[in-house]
Amino acid sequence: MRAPTLAAISVGALLASLVAAVPAQAEGARETTRIDQKALRWMPCEDLEPLGDETLECATLTVPMSRNGTDGETVRVALSRVPATGTAEHTLLVNPGGPGSAGRRWASYTHRRMSPELREVYDVVSFDPRGVGASTPSITCDPAYFDPPRPDGVPADADAEAVLRADAEAYAAACAENTGPLLDHVRTEDTAHDMDAIRIALDLEEIDYLGYSYGSYLGTVYSALYPDRVRALVLDSVVGPDNPWYESNLRQSAALDRSARGFFEWVARHHASYGLGADAEEVEAAYYGLRSELARDPVDGVVGPTELESSVIVVAYSGGTWPAVAAALADRIVDGDATALKRLHAAYGETAESDNGYGGYLAVQCTDSRWPKDWATWRADTEEVHDTAPFMAWHNTWYNAPCATWDAEVEDWFQVGYGPYEHPAYRGDALIVHATGDGATPVEGSHALRNRLPGSALVIEEGGLTHGVSLTGNACVDEIVRGYLLDGELPERVRGDGPDAVCRARPEPAPRAPQSAADPLLDRLGSAALERPTGAGTPE
Repeated sequence: MRAPTLAAISVGALLASLVAAVPAQAEGARETTRIDQKALRWMPCEDLEPLGDETLECATLTVPMSRNGTDGETVRVALSRVPATGTAEHTLLVNPGGPGSAGRRWASYTHRRMSPELREVYDVVSFDPRGVGASTPSITCDPAYFDPPRPDGVPADADAEAVLRADAEAYAAACAENTGPLLDHVRTEDTAHDMDAIRIALDLEEIDYLGYSYGSYLGTVYSALYPDRVRALVLDSVVGPDNPWYESNLRQSAALDRSARGFFEWVARHHASYGLGADAEEVEAAYYGLRSELARDPVDGVVGPTELESSVIVVAYSGGTWPAVAAALADRIVDGDATALKRLHAAYGETAESDNGYGGYLAVQCTDSRWPKDWATWRADTEEVHDTAPFMAWHNTWYNAPCATWDAEVEDWFQVGYGPYEHPAYRGDALIVHATGDGATPVEGSHALRNRLPGSALVIEEGGLTHGVSLTGNACVDEIVRGYLLDGELPERVRGDGPDAVCRARPEPAPRAPQSAADPLLDRLGSAALERPTGAGTPE
């Protein structure tokens, strides 16, 4: 699901940079590699640095472009690996979300977040899905599409709406012209088949899998296609299994708005720090007032309303972003200083570098399921959502609008279950994890997936604000994940709809003084790092 502009505000890099720093592994730990994994040629990475002193290796795997392989075309999937600190007994394959998120850096992120017991026995492998990151051929559309300031996404009239539609159609056409036949082979099923090719290349009978956000749907599809090849399955911040992308994005827009309201309430509780209002309504009015002002007069001709939305959408992905976003808004609204707001856009907004991730997001979402061809349907649905959830309703629609004219083969949604026209769902053990306050993927999706996977257990972080919970510092959740990966232990499944275990959320963030917005922001993220407002908005 997309993360607005972060689209698919894919969870990739965003999740990585939003969590607290993890402890470095013990010095002097000797790393060994399974002999049966030397089928791939692992070499030092030329374009990727480890986060710390862990060993990070890279390799490439060539697979058929099409599932039947009859056309002779191939793609090269870029991989990374951090070997276990002891003797590897298992391999954890990780996907950070998206779609459209490059994933290779997640070998380092995940390894360093693991407990010492997990690091000792797990090799961690991640990959850039076909078409994105270092995998080739690469999806290319139109980097100039992101030149600021972009048109206001809430159309003032029919003429303004026509401009936005034309831009979306042109972007879809550019993707087809500049990428070519790959666009017919980037469905979730294609990547799931690539995952099994990775398993074979590693000479493994089974893999352990950790998928965040869109990665949860990828894991659901993989486990349905290859149920005998899964040892452990951790699905975090789940994409609802019963809602194809168009419907999923509408639900996501509502969830993003709920998260924004939670942010406004938090800012109001800290009125002494930010001065944006003593209640949520006042803060909300201040935010939308700024949005209207930027529509008339973008900051430095760069940060207009669309750039603002592309930046502040992060508040729906992690409570950890709330102090910096609130401070940037306060500096501009209260003090008239846009410095922090510009830095917020530099950190989280979309630029020409977002083209590959956004194109990768669309390539999956536009072909995974069918989209309305009648624009009147899009408009009516968006207006209905916007009436009650204006935070990202139109923004999310335009993020996905290229799918209305996407030029590639489209198939039906991969529906898991046991009914007619459904793919038999995985029946083995699985661990589902979700925070109740996740704005990118509504928590209802995890309950629905639990009902579809009879061997699963659902762990809820009650009151949690983070999109992506596992191995990010909640001791209760992390202990359950550790026990499952090490020993196959799951919480006992309760009768009814669950959850099967509840963990208390971590404390909400403490406020910062507005002037602290000048502090360094988190690592820069492109739109691929977030999942698009869909089932997540998308989660690169």
